[in-house]
Amino acid sequence: MDQDWEDRVAAVWATFEARPEADADAFRAAVDALADELPADSPLGLFERACAWDSTGHSDRAVPLYREALARGLGEVSPYKGRRAKIQLSSSLRNTGHPEEGVKLLSPELLAPSDELDDAVRATLALCLSSMGRDREGLSLVLGALAPHLPRYQRSMAAYARALVEPDD
Repeated sequence: MDQDWEDRVAAVWATFEARPEADADAFRAAVDALADELPADSPLGLFERACAWDSTGHSDRAVPLYREALARGLGEVSPYKGRRAKIQLSSSLRNTGHPEEGVKLLSPELLAPSDELDDAVRATLALCLSSMGRDREGLSLVLGALAPHLPRYQRSMAAYARALVEPDD
């Protein structure tokens, strides 16, 4: 879509945190109105609707929309939003009792080209792993993601992260 549409979507999302929970229906309606401006098969509209349902506490309603947006080529239309959809879908899958699907979806993202979403990939994957009882793997991911941001101890934290999942010698 064009920049004007993206700007209007961003403006609606900029109001989200200040809205009371009771205003969830109005927020989703504002997102729906913007999505309705797009062709019916647009993965962007599906993605924005999924985000709105997800952000207002309805992971179950968001999951099919994220899946459809990805199936309709969201990652080709917007690689950034495609990656966001995978992160958010994985989180929603975890929230709805399917963390193993989240792990399957996000694990390949560890090998994807690096961007500002890398830490979100690792954090969400860690939560999915933890929900499956694989806490050491999850902690390893989180420590590995945190290490580069520390003012000191980057090397030792990265080593500790690896040690959590490497077999004992």
